Amino acid sequence: MALKKFIAIAGNIGVGKTELTTFLCKKYGLVPFYEPNDQNPYLDDFYRDMKAWAFRSQIFFLSHKFRLHRKLERTRGTVVQDRTIYEDAEVFAKHLHQQHLIDDRDFRTYWELYESISEALAPPDLMIYLKCSVRTLKQRIQLRGRTTEQDLPAAYLARLNALYDEWFKSYRTSPVLVLSTDKLDYLTNLVDRVDLFREIEKHL
Repeated sequence: MALKKFIAIAGNIGVGKTELTTFLCKKYGLVPFYEPNDQNPYLDDFYRDMKAWAFRSQIFFLSHKFRLHRKLERTRGTVVQDRTIYEDAEVFAKHLHQQHLIDDRDFRTYWELYESISEALAPPDLMIYLKCSVRTLKQRIQLRGRTTEQDLPAAYLARLNALYDEWFKSYRTSPVLVLSTDKLDYLTNLVDRVDLFREIEKHL
């Protein structure tokens, strides 16, 4: 990995993005860029009243991810990003619109801004799509103990899973590596780890 590369890791809440990001950074000496959840001033309000705060919360994520993406473009060395600007729009904003938590007018405004931003960004050299069952997602969410996530309904996670699959059916921006994480144990299982390294290095 002598040349600079941009690895993006996408996937639903609790699928294992942060763990894989940290693991790859330790293995290859990469520079991590993490999801800015703790910096979103709207997030607690959003979980209390989604309809009132959904649009503002998504605009914050979009603008923050834009700055983050530009920063990683300027960073020397290979970088790995935990959740991308693309899935903020293609999955989470779409879901909020489909559930009538963002109205048509606000969503058009959001989408036009997203399209303008995405056209200006350098795409990933590799997109790693992590996926697993809703049951596994629920178990992992409970284990990591984030208060705002504990009451997320299974139906909500299932709708997000469906939107992720729908998005990746048409995603052509970069090569994609799909990993099912229900049983994948690259942290402790040597065989899984070697297979993971082989797949990633094949693309890079």
